[in-house]
Amino acid sequence: MSNLKIRTDPCELDFLSLGALVHRLDPGVIPFRKARSVTIHVSGGEYNVAAGLSDCFGLKTGVASAMVNYGIGEMVQNRVREMGVRPFFKYFGHDGVRGPNIATVYSDLGYGVRPPVVFYNRANEAAALLKPGDFNWHEIFANGIRWFHSGGIFASLSETTSELIIEGMQIAKEVGAINSFDLNYRAKLWAPIGGLKKAQQVLRRIVSNVDVLLGNEEDLQMGLGIPGPKTVSQSKLDPETFFQMIEQVIKQLPNIKLVATTLREVQSTNKHRWGAVMWYGGEQFVTPTCELDVLDRIGGGDGFATGLIYGFIDGRKPEEALRLGWAHGALLTTFPGDVTMAKLSEVEAFAGGGSARVQR
Repeated sequence: MSNLKIRTDPCELDFLSLGALVHRLDPGVIPFRKARSVTIHVSGGEYNVAAGLSDCFGLKTGVASAMVNYGIGEMVQNRVREMGVRPFFKYFGHDGVRGPNIATVYSDLGYGVRPPVVFYNRANEAAALLKPGDFNWHEIFANGIRWFHSGGIFASLSETTSELIIEGMQIAKEVGAINSFDLNYRAKLWAPIGGLKKAQQVLRRIVSNVDVLLGNEEDLQMGLGIPGPKTVSQSKLDPETFFQMIEQVIKQLPNIKLVATTLREVQSTNKHRWGAVMWYGGEQFVTPTCELDVLDRIGGGDGFATGLIYGFIDGRKPEEALRLGWAHGALLTTFPGDVTMAKLSEVEAFAGGGSARVQR
């Protein structure tokens, strides 16, 4: 098995994520067209992992992102502090009218046969203005870092954000950190800057620097251009489709040591079946399947990444790390909002029992 070589010496940061911070407006089960009030959640695919690793798992984490000097930015900064995440911000002024802005995500919860509806306002987003040179990575990493993480949503925001990810990953690699990346392919976000062809070119460049890759079959096919399997299972919970693609991933990108994803079968908005799979150093691992009663599905995948990364940083066995990711992602869907409200003891209790190793 090809092991991840995670630093065990004293480090100032266990984990740093690079990505966009957003605020999510949530009217609950009421559709936006009938809504009269909303709850505000602070989120971001990359930030959610840093927040979970700090608040639930007790690691020393940070987030590198754009910040805007106005009321929304102040709210976001307060929430980041509450989760114990250390900020590394590039600040932008707000002109009082047009921005630049902290992006807004609109997402109701749906209910039963009515699915959640998600849409965005990312116009003049401050995070899209980030570029190489905006962060002093050598200074940030000077006192040690174990793990650096980013994702495909941030990469898609502009021509410069993907270059910033590559810059950060290259310097992280120099100081001995693990690089991870969540593919999170979103066609609508890539369309304004070159569409599918551009996405694949950019994402393959990023992933050539990555040790740990998170993404499902669709992410691998669309984001990296990996051919799909000749036969596809009718079940969303069958791991064979995923494993059939990994051989091509590793052949084309031999730097990757671990690939993992969640498996989700949606029976209704509030009833899901949930599992997870991982390829690590030539071995295959699969969790059990559980029945989820879902309150808020947004952020479940980030919750999975959080528990998985914690397991490896904490020195757990691969199957246990996968189970921790599976358990934390499941628990996160039972809380409102995108960031964790779970305790480590709850995650470990849910993850306990049985083996995640594939039985042949």
